[in-house]
Amino acid sequence: MWKNYLKVAFRNLMRYKIFSFINIFGLGVSMALSLIVITLVLDQYKYDRHNTQKERIFRVNTLSEKYKPSATTTMALKETLLAEVPGVEKAARIKRGFGNISMMDFKQDINIPVTGYFADPEILELFELELEAGNPATALTEPYSVVLTRESASKLFRNPNPIGESIKVGEQGEFKVTGILKENPDQKSHVMFEGLASFATLKSLNPVDSTGFDPLQSWNQIHEGYLYILLDEEASSDQVQAQLHQIATEHYAADDPSKHDFALQNLADIALGPDINNPIGPFLPRIFVIFLSALAAIVMLTSCFNYTNLSIARSLTRAKEIGIRKVTGAARSQIFFQFIAEAILTSGLALAFSWILVILSKPYLLNLRLVQLLRWDFSTSLEVYPYLIGFAVLVGLMAGFFPAVVLSSLQPIRVLKSFGSIRLLSRFGLRKALLVIQFAISLVFIMSAILVYRQTDLFLNKDRGFAVDDKVLIKLNQTNGAQLKAELIRYSNVESVSSISHIPGAGVTMGDNFKVTPEAEAYEMDYFHVDEEYLSNMELGLLAGRNFSEQNPESNKTKILINELAVEKFGFGSPSEAIGQAIYRGSDPTLYEIIGVVPNYIHRHMLMQDAPMALMYNPAEFGQLQVRFTGSEKAMLSTIQAAWDKVNPDLKMNFEFFEVEMNELYNVFFGVLGKVVGLVAFLAITISCLGLLGMATYAAEVRTKEVAIRKSLGASVPEIAIQLSMGFVKLVGIAILIGLPLAWLVNNLWLENLAYRVSIGIGTIGLSLLFIALLTLLTVGSQALKAALLNPSDSLRNE
Repeated sequence: MWKNYLKVAFRNLMRYKIFSFINIFGLGVSMALSLIVITLVLDQYKYDRHNTQKERIFRVNTLSEKYKPSATTTMALKETLLAEVPGVEKAARIKRGFGNISMMDFKQDINIPVTGYFADPEILELFELELEAGNPATALTEPYSVVLTRESASKLFRNPNPIGESIKVGEQGEFKVTGILKENPDQKSHVMFEGLASFATLKSLNPVDSTGFDPLQSWNQIHEGYLYILLDEEASSDQVQAQLHQIATEHYAADDPSKHDFALQNLADIALGPDINNPIGPFLPRIFVIFLSALAAIVMLTSCFNYTNLSIARSLTRAKEIGIRKVTGAARSQIFFQFIAEAILTSGLALAFSWILVILSKPYLLNLRLVQLLRWDFSTSLEVYPYLIGFAVLVGLMAGFFPAVVLSSLQPIRVLKSFGSIRLLSRFGLRKALLVIQFAISLVFIMSAILVYRQTDLFLNKDRGFAVDDKVLIKLNQTNGAQLKAELIRYSNVESVSSISHIPGAGVTMGDNFKVTPEAEAYEMDYFHVDEEYLSNMELGLLAGRNFSEQNPESNKTKILINELAVEKFGFGSPSEAIGQAIYRGSDPTLYEIIGVVPNYIHRHMLMQDAPMALMYNPAEFGQLQVRFTGSEKAMLSTIQAAWDKVNPDLKMNFEFFEVEMNELYNVFFGVLGKVVGLVAFLAITISCLGLLGMATYAAEVRTKEVAIRKSLGASVPEIAIQLSMGFVKLVGIAILIGLPLAWLVNNLWLENLAYRVSIGIGTIGLSLLFIALLTLLTVGSQALKAALLNPSDSLRNE
């Protein structure tokens, strides 16, 4: 039976080629977007699901009353947990800093051979990392030992078993290969790496300083690394959570303004989990996946609405067919399933078309920075195909159900007597409601696309309060920064060179509690480590005081510069009154003297409000050089390459232009978001116009005789065209009345979370309405004009 249904369905698709093309194209394009989102969600869902102990493994996050939760925590917590919390069976720490900064660096062929982390030996057991070579019990116990992935080992060594070989990792030294991980591409972890170095190495790389300060044992260093724990089989995570809260109470003072606490997060909930600070893995937060899924669902529903409208519009041409089939004995159920079969066949063809679109768009998608950061290769396993087939059937049922119900209910007597007089859903029914919803949604997307574009433009071009142009950032990667700086300033096209710990305005800062006396209230304040050239390099002036000393660098370690917001926060009255005041940082007993006040500038990313900020001096924290140059970019790159080769010829230089690095967040997130929303807006309005075209075609067909009579009575072509168009113009007008406040509400939800944001002004609203109006007039007007130009004698010949 179904074979016959599909055969007839295929013949009808070939018979009505234009309608079939519109349906397959509309469904196919929207399904392509949905397929991309489905494969993305399935890829993200795979993270850590293979781990057989996932229900017992948790990451310890740090909570703060002032900020979002952080995935990092103090490294001192491990020993306390193992000693004081009975339910904790094992614990493993992970710390950034081994090899390259990110996986992307390795892909850019930076000559540091690996990207990875420092990790405790227990990490192999917790993450179920199997070794194909080496002893897992001892692989990460000794300092300067490293475990490599099979892929990185194959790139570095010709020997398939390089156990005992050594690799040089920048200025961190030589590491002995003690293990090779077994490849298992189906097992995805939120922690991606090419090598794991022993955590014990950090005692040599970061020795305790002269004051006895050890960052690995400091409870105030909450951004030092990541801590994972394995609970006993009988342990309760709620009980462990309660004990963690007690530990936080014991180690953080009651007057701590951040109110630090600890929280457990299950391993399986990290990927696709809530958005938190300092995530370790390149995965999407849950809210972004929900957002993409909602976009795909809306476009898919719009396309289904479109299929429904076009199927009803085509009903007049098939009314006699339905009447004859019923007279010859066809049951209503047979007619119903015939139309369902056509819808499923259309959906299946649309699925094939959408898959072709996905394959064709794959090279473009793989070049997106966001996709590269996620290391998403669009590969699909066999388990995806049942989802796709089920998806096609579901779409077919959704799109074809209502037309099947309506068309199978036609009465054969009325149809065969005069099927041209049938009025399906002539009142304000479902089809008109669907059209209104389609255009209201389209208006939301159009306005959203305009606002995302304007917001991205604001982020990229706003005055940040410091000089942005003509600067290059050089990542030192353990290269001697002082030597490189001395070499660079010898060149005539180098104006100045400053050493910095972080990039201002790029979203990466450090923070701590500061107070004017040991007994005073503490306030959270961001800080950077910079040298004496930083202010001139950034073209930042001083409101009061002086800069760090060039003649006595050692004295700079106990000096500090603050911004205007910090002056206000600490109650100093004015910038000049702040000079000479003392300030304490966290539990550090060092007394810092305020020697200067700088103007407020955007040192955070522009999603966040400006905050009190300090500039401090610690050469051990200088990880980058900021080079200000004159002349051409090409000449400058040759200069810094020549200087680099003299200082560290064995290591490939890793550089980026300051403006590019600073704007990466906005380009990656809002740039991709703008493209996605723009594409969805285009698809939504295209599909809506196709639906409007179908309804206009339907209206023109059912009113053919009315138009002929009006023309015979003297009505002009413009009058008839306006008469035929007014109903649709009213529907679009209703859609605007619904969509405009909805668009304003939806966009305000995300705009109000940005510190620096554009407003929804008359220009944005006017441009959105103009776009909708023009498309409506072109779509409806073409069909109305076509109907108005018909010869009345052709329509009334048989009357």
